[in-house]
Amino acid sequence: MNSTKTKSIPYGRQTITDADIEAVVKVLKSDFLTQGPNIAEFENKFAEYVGAKYAVALANGTAALHLCAMALGVNSSTRVITTPITFAASANCVRYCGGEVWFADIDRDTFLLDINKVRELLEKHPKGYFSGIIPVDFAGNAVDLEAYRKLADEFGCWIIEDACHAPGGFFIDSNNKEQKCGNGVFADLAIFSFHPVKHIATGEGGMITTNNKTLYDKLNLLRTHGITKDASRFKNSADEIAQGGWYYEMQELGYNYRLTDFQAALGVSQLARADENLARRRQLAKQYDDAFASTSITTPDNTTGNAYHLYVIQTEDRLGLYNHLRANNIFAQVHYVPCHLMPYYKELGFKKGDFPVAERYYEHCLSIPMFHSLTDEEQNFVVECVLNYKG
Repeated sequence: MNSTKTKSIPYGRQTITDADIEAVVKVLKSDFLTQGPNIAEFENKFAEYVGAKYAVALANGTAALHLCAMALGVNSSTRVITTPITFAASANCVRYCGGEVWFADIDRDTFLLDINKVRELLEKHPKGYFSGIIPVDFAGNAVDLEAYRKLADEFGCWIIEDACHAPGGFFIDSNNKEQKCGNGVFADLAIFSFHPVKHIATGEGGMITTNNKTLYDKLNLLRTHGITKDASRFKNSADEIAQGGWYYEMQELGYNYRLTDFQAALGVSQLARADENLARRRQLAKQYDDAFASTSITTPDNTTGNAYHLYVIQTEDRLGLYNHLRANNIFAQVHYVPCHLMPYYKELGFKKGDFPVAERYYEHCLSIPMFHSLTDEEQNFVVECVLNYKG
């Protein structure tokens, strides 16, 4: 145990294997570093993994959110509902496009966006007042998108599923069928992140999945400066189009949100181990559940298909436990400071007290180590330190 105590244990960590390194080196020695063949391979394999028709690889998850908002036409007259317990990008993507963000409180048991609170918001305003909903699969706990789809259809809203925490996660639908996060069956668009602490790491990177061909084509255009070289999509008249292979058209004000080819190669290599790593995360979660079952430490109600990006506990003395763990080289984290309490959103009119369940959650939440290379010895040490804290 002494060796474990002196070793730093973060809340999350990437795992890079020899196979990952070989995949990247192979690309570095090839003719392509940016938009090469590994991009399409990663997109195709990821779409297959989550069960969606289409996937678009991007520079990061924030870029993915931004392009989703753009593709769905978010503008200054658009109002979108999301959760305050998420990384700020889930809300910021609406603001990037000039839209208006509305928050709804979270469910006290699952920590997910509370669909009843969303319904209350929708019912207080005329149909068409809100354009979209961005539910988040927080910590890997999958949102019931079937229920959200029914609600969204009732009020004429689109859905962006923020599935950054949940590749491989799923919920059980009304027909008792597994519905994978990001499969495009219920959400118009879904986004994922490949930041190092996520299930699949490419350094930075993101992905959008969808079953909508029109949105897919739009996203591909926006990803690369709004430029196309596809002759079937050209808009200029025939006499304006140069008769050579160099011709291209900028048709939208897009961005350079492309993923590199060597990042995609790393993604393909990591994706090959995704199910194995997910099984390990679920095993670790079960061991935490068992360890804390008869203690004052509480955990959320987790869905069957939780992908366990995070393992979040609730504790009365969060600061004391946080410092106690740090003193033992265990670097827990807090996910998240509520978005509506950030100075930027407070300046837009939000204030403390607006979302009491989210604020109560924040006062007590702590994310303890959860990553697939966490050893049983390390996990046992974390549990021991949590349970031995006398705060």
